[in-house]
Amino acid sequence: MRAIEQELFTTGFVERYRADEENAGVDGLPPGEGAFLPCSFWLCDALEAIGRHDEAVALFERLLGVGNDLGLFAEEYDPAAGRMVGNFPQAFTHLAVITTAHRLSGLPAPKGHAPAAPA
Repeated sequence: MRAIEQELFTTGFVERYRADEENAGVDGLPPGEGAFLPCSFWLCDALEAIGRHDEAVALFERLLGVGNDLGLFAEEYDPAAGRMVGNFPQAFTHLAVITTAHRLSGLPAPKGHAPAAPA
């Protein structure tokens, strides 16, 4: 958790990896990728799992605020430009939203389903 918070949690969002000059060859894209929204929701899950509920809820609510007027999300968010970037809408992000909302609700997993493990 400390490593994620120190290295990848920037401008209130989590990056997939450090998208800087040093790591430019990781995926062939230029530095400056937006924050990866699923990773940001997964941080909420991890915060909840270690008992940091208030922080998890605060982050979750801030993340929900970047969705569009229909509550849809892209795969990435550019905090500097204040806009979503990448594939839109992104099912992977929406799955993370739903999973995190359920986890933060404190409700048990539906019958016949194992509880979701924190990401």
